[in-house]
Amino acid sequence: MKETPLSKCEQEFLLSAVASRKRLDGREVYDYRRMKVVFGVDRGCCQVLLGDTRVMCQVSCQVTSPKATRPTDGLLFINLELSPMASPSFEAGRMSDYAVELNRLVERCLKESRCVDVESLCIMAGEKVWEIRLDIHILNHEGNLLDCALVAAVASLAHFRRPDVTVSAGEITVHSLEDMDPVPLSIHHMPLCVTFAYFDQGKYLLVDPSYKEECVMEGRMIVGMNKHREICTLQMSGNMLLLKEQVLRCTNIASVKVAEITELIKLALANDEKARQAGEKFGFAESVDTTKIVAHETAKQEEVEDISEAESEASKIIEDSSVEDMEETEVHHMGERTAQIGSGGTNTWFVNDNYESLENQAKGNNISNLVSKKKQYKETISSGHLGSDDSEEDVTVVLEQNNLEMREKGLVQYVTIHV
Repeated sequence: MKETPLSKCEQEFLLSAVASRKRLDGREVYDYRRMKVVFGVDRGCCQVLLGDTRVMCQVSCQVTSPKATRPTDGLLFINLELSPMASPSFEAGRMSDYAVELNRLVERCLKESRCVDVESLCIMAGEKVWEIRLDIHILNHEGNLLDCALVAAVASLAHFRRPDVTVSAGEITVHSLEDMDPVPLSIHHMPLCVTFAYFDQGKYLLVDPSYKEECVMEGRMIVGMNKHREICTLQMSGNMLLLKEQVLRCTNIASVKVAEITELIKLALANDEKARQAGEKFGFAESVDTTKIVAHETAKQEEVEDISEAESEASKIIEDSSVEDMEETEVHHMGERTAQIGSGGTNTWFVNDNYESLENQAKGNNISNLVSKKKQYKETISSGHLGSDDSEEDVTVVLEQNNLEMREKGLVQYVTIHV
């Protein structure tokens, strides 16, 4: 898939921002993006984040035969891959010109600077040596891949541990990590690269260009250097000519940036080693920022209103207020199994306006009728008209129609007369 070019308006906007010494992400012209070095659970696994650019590196080793021209030197193999996951313009299984250029720059910076002591990788001269393989994978491309890839490569080499070996009577024994402690690689120095982007025939200069800035730059210069101010590699590309003073200025800036990045790598190595020895959690999972809600934006803290004044005012009101003693109340007998405490009124739930008249009628008429019927029933019993059975019986008196209406309103109940 071909790379989508920037529109004319975007190019003019970026160039005008560079001319006014401004950048889209708010950085100054000599500032790097935020860099983060993270190590995995396995030794030699490292991931570096430079802004949104993400590179992962893995170091492995195996026993192999040395070259005939250098029988006592180990081998260092470097492989850099650009996957379509990093950018749609990268093709899988095909080395583009840009990928070949990155591979050669990394090899020149690591091999030709002799940062790794390859003689210490010899097991038996002329027979067996260690081969160190360095696999670099580009996970996301947002500009300045070389600087990020070289930081990941150097950090992975410093973090890697190879198995220990013993030679006895011509036999080579490779011990496992449980039998003997692994051995770190012998690294003399840490070569790093700093990329400069030039605009308008070298008039404007930027450090650590982003992807969009790389699309509109006229040329770039790559300075490979260690913290001892030793230049490991130097390359210029693009249609521009630079003066001697411009090259010297770039090397001075690169020396400062390389020293800062070297200290960052050493600090990350020390923190990882401390976590491993203390038995704490480590690896990529522990380095994930859990405070983020989305990929590129952190959650904003909600503003909390100041309620201290309201709390003080409420406490003052509570202190000023006095709790009055509760007055002793009498218990009023309202009826059978009913009592009232305090000065409350009668229950008015589901009681209509004719409650008093209906109550008087129930007491005056119906209750008197029931009493008279009870007396009449007793007279009948005394006269002996109910038969010869002397057992006690319950007689239920049924109310009339008007009494039923009153019962529905809760004023009259059925009456059971015990004989």
